[in-house]
This record gives sequence, structure tokens and C-alpha cells, in this order.
Amino acid sequence: MTPLTPAPRVALALVALTVLAGCGMSEPQQAPRHSDVECLQRAMYFESIRSSRDGMVAVGSVVMNRVGSDEFPGTVCGVVSQDRQFAPGVMSRRMTSRATPLVRQTAVAVLRGERHPMVSDARFFHAATYRAPYDNMHYVATAGGNAFYEKRPSELVTQPSPVAPMEGLTGG
Repeated sequence: MTPLTPAPRVALALVALTVLAGCGMSEPQQAPRHSDVECLQRAMYFESIRSSRDGMVAVGSVVMNRVGSDEFPGTVCGVVSQDRQFAPGVMSRRMTSRATPLVRQTAVAVLRGERHPMVSDARFFHAATYRAPYDNMHYVATAGGNAFYEKRPSELVTQPSPVAPMEGLTGG
């Protein structure tokens, strides 16, 4: 074997140093990723009265309508984790209710295509007791303690106040 002259030794040493320097480096740590089921479950859990399957399906329907819209992120977790769109801590608070299995089953059903029959294209909701001062809110459903609405030009709003609550419209 022929001994290396100083120039190749230095080059070889620099290559080795570069390789070794990268060994301990990794991508920046990110928060654990949630699955679509967990993200939808979290939205339904924190935004609806957990005893109302219709309310949970309606919230899930809004999330899925947003996923399908160009105005919102294109993933369930992207929609649910958007700033100031859902309950504070929706992605981090603990879910401790006995209703959690029902919420999970309902989230799976929505991800498989179940929708609330009255929510249609609605992408928004608020607590049913809240009265907004806007004239562009066309209400389509009230369930699980929330009123669901579409934003429309004010001249196309035919239902300017929340409709009466209806339960028992979804399967399960």
C-alpha cells in the first residue's frame, strides 16, 4: 500500500470530519403528528355535546367541507389545528370523557363518508346560543349545541337565524 501524501490526507480527513459531524445531527424535533381520525375526533369531542351523535357528525361534516375547500388547509389535521378556528387546546388537551369511544366511532364514520343531512355545504358554526351581528350567515342546521351556517351574500340569505335543533338524523 502506498502512503498518502499530505494533500490527499488532508482531503480524506476533511471528508471524514464532515461525515462524522453529520452523524449526531437530525431533523428538528416536531410535535408528534396526529392521524386524521384523532384530529377529527378532537374537533368533535371539544366542539359538540358529546352525547349528541348528530352534533358530532355535523362538526365532522364542517371539517370535511373545509378540507374540500380551497380556502382552508387540505387535510383534516390542517383544518382542525388552524389558529382560532376551533376550541382552544383542541390539539393538546386530554380527552377524558366516557363518550370518547363513541366520538372515535363517529369520526371514523365521517371519514368513511357519513355526513349530517342538513349541513350540506356549511363550513362554519358557533354555539347555538350566540347571536352574531352579521347579515351573511345562512343557517342550515342546529345540533349538539351548535348552529351551522353558510356564508352568503346578504341578499341570498333566506334563514338569517339558527333553525330549531333537530336530533336523531344521523345513523349509528
